[in-house]
Amino acid sequence: MQETSIIVAGFGGQGVLFAGQLLAYTGMDNGLNVTWIPSYGPEMRGGTANCTVIISSEEIGAPLVAQPDIAIVLNQPSFEKYEPMVKPGGLMIVNSSIVTLESDREDIEIARIPANDIAAELGSAKMLNMAALGAMLAKRPLFDLDTLFTSLTDHLPARKTHLLDANYKVMQKGFEMAQAAAVPA
Repeated sequence: MQETSIIVAGFGGQGVLFAGQLLAYTGMDNGLNVTWIPSYGPEMRGGTANCTVIISSEEIGAPLVAQPDIAIVLNQPSFEKYEPMVKPGGLMIVNSSIVTLESDREDIEIARIPANDIAAELGSAKMLNMAALGAMLAKRPLFDLDTLFTSLTDHLPARKTHLLDANYKVMQKGFEMAQAAAVPA
């Protein structure tokens, strides 16, 4: 696996940091090198939050990313900030439930999925991060869904294990919707 850099961004409370952690855990659980760097505003919920994840089969030189291969943007401010930064040929997963802006970039692939709606329909609105991760894996299969789910099972706090089935359904629906949404780069 070549080095892949991913930025996950949104509001605090959208599971941004956990989504990044889950990607890092999945890489680690599968013998890959990873970095995970969280960043968030002073507010715990409602403020901005983002994290940078790098997954690689090789040693990772630096954990900082100027142009991510993949950006998962869960809100409008994150779209505005990261859309111009995605590397040409890269991928942007957009939460179309709340992001209404359109990109005029033709050099990246964009998958718009209604992450909030998927999560609310199949589990809890708080699972929108799992819909976004499923969508990302449909477009860039760094792992298969079952591998990601195994890591989720292994790393989800015990108090939330009753939510595993719903998380998997949300993840799977995000994957299916992104597969169906063929938007060429």
